[in-house]
Amino acid sequence: MRLEEARRQIRERSDLHAFISISTEEGEGTVVAVKDLIDVKGMATTAGGVILPPDPAASDAPMIATLRRQGCVMVGKTNLHEFAYGVTSVNPHYGAVLNPHDPTRVAGGSSGGSAVAVAAGMCDWAIGTDTGGSIRIPASLCGVVGFKPKLGTITTEGVFPLSKSLDTVGPMASDVASVARAFGQMSAGSDQALETPRPRLAVPKGWVRDLDETTEWAWRRVSAGLPEVDFVEHSVLFTTGLTILLVEAAAVHGRWAAEHPESYGPDVLAHIRRGMEVPAAEYERAISSLSELRAAAQRSMEDIDALLLPATAIVAPPVAAGNEAREPLARFTRPFNTTGQPVVAIPAPTAGLPVGMQVVGRTNEGALAAAAWLEAEWRGLTA
Repeated sequence: MRLEEARRQIRERSDLHAFISISTEEGEGTVVAVKDLIDVKGMATTAGGVILPPDPAASDAPMIATLRRQGCVMVGKTNLHEFAYGVTSVNPHYGAVLNPHDPTRVAGGSSGGSAVAVAAGMCDWAIGTDTGGSIRIPASLCGVVGFKPKLGTITTEGVFPLSKSLDTVGPMASDVASVARAFGQMSAGSDQALETPRPRLAVPKGWVRDLDETTEWAWRRVSAGLPEVDFVEHSVLFTTGLTILLVEAAAVHGRWAAEHPESYGPDVLAHIRRGMEVPAAEYERAISSLSELRAAAQRSMEDIDALLLPATAIVAPPVAAGNEAREPLARFTRPFNTTGQPVVAIPAPTAGLPVGMQVVGRTNEGALAAAAWLEAEWRGLTA
């Protein structure tokens, strides 16, 4: 794709509110859309809010500098849920990011603009961030592939933080091979060859419940015959991750929220205030439990290559949906920010609104390989 073509597509689908700003870069190369949490030299970083200074970044974030060395060009900064603190990308400042499959519905968040940029052909691939599902949720709702690498694989330097203990950066693209190439470019240019023998797959026992009709149909189809495996208890992983997120996000935003509450959307302001009420001892317990929970997750997967489960419990909800959509959208994603495992979200074979499935691996390469195998297997299935 050429920059001119990407910019034309962005202009033609400006109604989707996928971008906050467009670059003035010139040149040839892989066209990348960048979530507007990440510094790109010469462009302001808004983080989807209106509090940060409007000054252009003086330098690229290290990952952007790495991509430039791989021949990438940045087409612009994508819209997101304000400060990456939500699952819908309904942004009060830059417009709600709309789902290209049905613009009356959300794109998912927080990396909604990045998912739409891929789904609507506005770039070759896009960068998202993921603290509780922010790559995987919009990938699922928009029918694209999203990869949350193993925690710590790609530096978050030059990325506006949400939770220092959980923030992850990864690529979003139209298929697994493209995501693997993008991940290779993000991780210093190493090629990610996809060895795709049949993976040993399993479902975490007792985890998958209360799906909407469309998601349930897709899930039954792709999970038929898979064994169940005892995994770490869902509620423990979910609650631990949420506690850490609430407190660490409040540490970032607490002073601003107290001094300029009018500058925040009501949902994000409520989350910040909730985080300020979490007892310090509860946060310390959550942090201290991380190493054991992560070790337990690895032990649970000793005899399998990957877990399979839905990315979200529901398809894209209407734009007017409120906070009730938060739990079913993040139910299956948040636990794997706690474990720090690599996860690929891939579209399931289904008709109508997209449904995404998560492929949870032990290593980055293993997660991508298992996702590539499933993608190939599902390609021949009719919706």
